[in-house]
Amino acid sequence: MERKIITTGDGSKTIQISEWDEQYHSKHGAVQEAYHVFIKHGLSLFFGKKVNVLEIGFGTGLNAVITYIESKKNNTEVRYTGVEAYPVSVEEIQQLDYISELKAEEFQKDLEKMHVSPWESDILISENFILNKEQKLFADITDENIFDLVYFDAFGARVQPELWTEEIFAKMYHAMKKHGVLVTYAAKGSVRRAMIAVGFEVERLPGPPGKREMLRARK
Repeated sequence: MERKIITTGDGSKTIQISEWDEQYHSKHGAVQEAYHVFIKHGLSLFFGKKVNVLEIGFGTGLNAVITYIESKKNNTEVRYTGVEAYPVSVEEIQQLDYISELKAEEFQKDLEKMHVSPWESDILISENFILNKEQKLFADITDENIFDLVYFDAFGARVQPELWTEEIFAKMYHAMKKHGVLVTYAAKGSVRRAMIAVGFEVERLPGPPGKREMLRARK
């Protein structure tokens, strides 16, 4: 499918899949959305602690980049697993230029290492940040009781409803530790019901720019 770089509402860039009319991040603001959903309502709950993060949809690496930056600011030790079935090319990531957008030039070498490092390996990005990128389908996740925090950032249910089912959320539930947290930009009633059906406690929260609500689930 054709992919092209577009500029979103806050000036940051993302990738658009033309056939689906779907973006990797909100067209209202890629960076704004990432910070609002995954940092404000997810990672911030673990600032100053050790946290094991699973990202569903590693995509452009934006969520990993901002998690790294915020972990540095807030003395947080992170082990980060990003699952992606169809990796974005390094060339595309360079065009997105998130390092400049986030004014994170001081971390440039570390952030570049995220994208050029091999998949299926633990990579020490810095003293307190380990990254493992796994290329596989979400349905193939078999982890048990490992993750404190899940960033559920799959493509929307409009284009990939199979990623927002009870079967997938059951895999998330089993992969998480007790009291673990899952955050997603989604707010559809069917998504919330699927989460509840597998055992999550789910709350609606104010959404990022362009969305009224988002969901946060706890095990």
